[in-house]
Amino acid sequence: MEDLDDMKPLRDLSEAFKELAATLDSPTADVELVPFVRACSLILPLIRSLGIAFKFGEVSYAGTVNDLEKASKSVGTLQALVDGDIEATTARKDTSNTKNLLGVKRTLDVVRAMFEQILATDGDSIRGPANKAYTQVFAPYHGTAVKKAVAAGTYALPTRAQMLKKLNETDEASAAAHMQSYVTASAPVIQYIERLFLSRDIFSVISYG
Repeated sequence: MEDLDDMKPLRDLSEAFKELAATLDSPTADVELVPFVRACSLILPLIRSLGIAFKFGEVSYAGTVNDLEKASKSVGTLQALVDGDIEATTARKDTSNTKNLLGVKRTLDVVRAMFEQILATDGDSIRGPANKAYTQVFAPYHGTAVKKAVAAGTYALPTRAQMLKKLNETDEASAAAHMQSYVTASAPVIQYIERLFLSRDIFSVISYG
């Protein structure tokens, strides 16, 4: 069992996505669902580190990942996951695997964008990076009430130092390296999911708020 002092959520997250990205070395490559779900579950410690204001986001994301984990017991790849919904004409359903995948994809993307902003910003506040990442990824799909709730929640965000402490990161240079590694490794995974949806015209038949 891993000692608490050895737990490094940022390291584990970056390594998991490097492994996923390494599987996408050809145009015909597919992503296996089991390692994908495991990698996505490693986002949860980061969401928890953002504090009580994002508890609802944590619960919602955990439920979505759990649903995909259940699907992974009978479905092998992301392509098979989406094609199964299309064949069953269930892609439009709020509880479909396809909508769950879209929600997870956007969470991966908002984390990527937030890390990019944190790495490009001086100072200890992560409110600006979080706001910019949300505006870039999620805001176009949310109504006014949700946007106001998110804006209010950002005032309760921890400082960068507090967040890193919760993530058991005492070395800022090491933490920054893990963030950059995730930014780099998650990009091809996110792009793969986008291509998967575009090739099946998924964006025209579903929306995700």
